[in-house]
Amino acid sequence: MSTDARATADRERRVIAEVPKKLLIGGRARDAFDGKTFEVEDPSTGEILCEVADASPDDGMAALDAAAKAQPDWAATAPRERGEILRRAFEMITEQADDIAMLMTLEMGKPLAESKAEITYAAEFFRWFSEEAVRISGEWKVNATGSGRVLVMRQPIGPCLLITPWNFPLAMGTRKIGPAIAAGCTMVIKPASLTPLTILKLADILGEAGLPEGVLNVVTTKSTGKVMGPLITDGRIRKLSFTGSTEVGQKLIEQSAQQVLKTSMELGGNAPFVVCADADVDAAVEGAMLAKMRNIGEACTAANRFYVHVDVAEEFTEKLVDRMSSMTLGRGVDEGVEVGPLVEADQRDKVAELVDDAVQKGAKIRTGGEIPSGAGYFYPPTVLADVPTSARLVKEEIFGPVAPIFTFTEDEEAIRAANDTEFGLVSYLYTRDLQRAIRLSEKLEAGMVGLNQGMVSNAGAPFGGVKQSGLGREGGDVGIDEYLEVKYVAMNV
Repeated sequence: MSTDARATADRERRVIAEVPKKLLIGGRARDAFDGKTFEVEDPSTGEILCEVADASPDDGMAALDAAAKAQPDWAATAPRERGEILRRAFEMITEQADDIAMLMTLEMGKPLAESKAEITYAAEFFRWFSEEAVRISGEWKVNATGSGRVLVMRQPIGPCLLITPWNFPLAMGTRKIGPAIAAGCTMVIKPASLTPLTILKLADILGEAGLPEGVLNVVTTKSTGKVMGPLITDGRIRKLSFTGSTEVGQKLIEQSAQQVLKTSMELGGNAPFVVCADADVDAAVEGAMLAKMRNIGEACTAANRFYVHVDVAEEFTEKLVDRMSSMTLGRGVDEGVEVGPLVEADQRDKVAELVDDAVQKGAKIRTGGEIPSGAGYFYPPTVLADVPTSARLVKEEIFGPVAPIFTFTEDEEAIRAANDTEFGLVSYLYTRDLQRAIRLSEKLEAGMVGLNQGMVSNAGAPFGGVKQSGLGREGGDVGIDEYLEVKYVAMNV
């Protein structure tokens, strides 16, 4: 082993060793009641990185007990103090970005450059909501008859249950934790079992930043339903925020109905990417690389269906093939790697199934399309042309580095195809015509539109979808509203 390789291996071991592996309940790191643990895997090699505590239902309830106990004092904490904790945590995340990026890459697989980009995005939620904490406002007005007054206030909703996914392990945490802290809510957070280490590291940072004991409680478990189910139906939880699949989100909404919980759901996507005849093709290809290949395609915002006008379809396809085929696969910690592994074998096999289905129905592989040999859960960047509308990937979220290309001749044809899905998270649109841009943006059924750009994620903007892509918004001016209740006081004078 070379000196550089040995140094990298030593750093990997150090980064893993420094992360707490236990549950965090009431400010105390402890083992699960029954002592169980589960393994965390490196998807680039299939090797085990470490083991973390595997919580039981009793552990989950203990975490809720701690959150409920801490709620009154935390709600009464000065907004400026809550904001300063977030600000300090933002600075600490930024200072430790290199080590956090290494940790994220080891457990999730994405290249280091992408992990660092996620850290920048994730940290921004803490900075944004540190500033929003002191801007929670109310209202005072004279009522219509003049004989009374209307006082409106916004107060913390109470203990929250936060469930985060594996694909953006830091950003999906900060996007929920940030507004909850700013609003004055305590939390129980359950990170994805595939990538629990990043949230455990984040909780450690928040403790160092001065977050009081019991405000954030971390429950890692492989038995999500058994551990989280009792919390959802316990009357002390007043808010559920979930990011994940639509199928799971629907079940959680059903469970939440028993307590009439306030819910915010960021669910599945099936994003169309529309390239009009007048588009700047080079810019569209650049945007496609962002919209498709960010996070190896494992993103709810990933472009899933490319609708390209027949006049520019071949030019767009050739240029996209050139870019996709030149990308370097490998272990995310290695220099020069642009495409890491998918997160697990099941995810890689699903992507392969969708590609095989499309090919069997007539699609043409322009690049990629075969699982490479060797260790790790890799799948190459793949471009498919002549994709039939009967292919499964037209309706199913791919969640991998596969770009299926369809053609159209009229704008309305593209809009109909783009909207022909149960999902509505984000749509992408490329055109140089301002009137067309406004007209088509209004017609696209999505909570967000990327107009001549391949990324919509922004801490200062309301992130969320319509139809079966979710409920509520995260980020922006409205993000904190998800963690506040409105109270009206009527007064006679």
